[in-house]
Amino acid sequence: MNEIWLYSLLSVFVVSLISFIGVVTLGIKTERLKKILIYFISFSAGALMGDVFLHLLPESVEENGFGLNISGTVLLGIFVSFLLEKVIHWRHCHMPHEKGHVHSFAYMNLFGDGLHNFVDGAVIAASYIVSIPVGIATTLAVLFHEIPQEIGDFGVLLHGGFSKGRALLLNFASALMAVLGAVIALWLNSVAELTVAFLVPFAAGSFIYIAGSDLIPELHKNTTMKTSILQALTFLLGILVMAVLLILE
Repeated sequence: MNEIWLYSLLSVFVVSLISFIGVVTLGIKTERLKKILIYFISFSAGALMGDVFLHLLPESVEENGFGLNISGTVLLGIFVSFLLEKVIHWRHCHMPHEKGHVHSFAYMNLFGDGLHNFVDGAVIAASYIVSIPVGIATTLAVLFHEIPQEIGDFGVLLHGGFSKGRALLLNFASALMAVLGAVIALWLNSVAELTVAFLVPFAAGSFIYIAGSDLIPELHKNTTMKTSILQALTFLLGILVMAVLLILE
């Protein structure tokens, strides 16, 4: 059990450090950044889907069978992710942009992102409880989709009126909610065996929503042949990475 705690907390801390990636993008032109990120997004979408259908759902079904409890929890994961995204996108502000004024949407973004990171931390811990290889696969899937996510969040905080330093600090503080999510998931598992029965299929639903609603629609905004082929290849690569991890279990 100590090994599970170590792996879980180390993984969520590493994922939290991704919040600092925003500062690396400051010297990159917006158009070039978009071209780079689109392939991270397609790879991430493939990794998330691969983790769901090669790791998370098979483990849940093996432990509990495939019934309404599993499918209902997957749907709950999709619904909660939908609600979280509504919170994150609640960014309308009537005040004009003024120097020194922090817009309310920036605070709402921090709040919504904190909830999202909390769920990610719980999901990572739940995966390690299932097995170390499943935990590693889920950590990688979360890590890859956090790269474009954190770059976007950093941009939102800057646009909302925060200084660069404060935006980085607050973004990291929000990312650390993943640690809290992991600790609570690990504690709950020590109290009752709810992890595989609830958190793992919940995670599957959350990942399906992120890949299907957030990431894949972004890929359809560019329909040139070259970009589409590269997107398809990086999407497939994301799935293959999850398949390789399955073989190594």
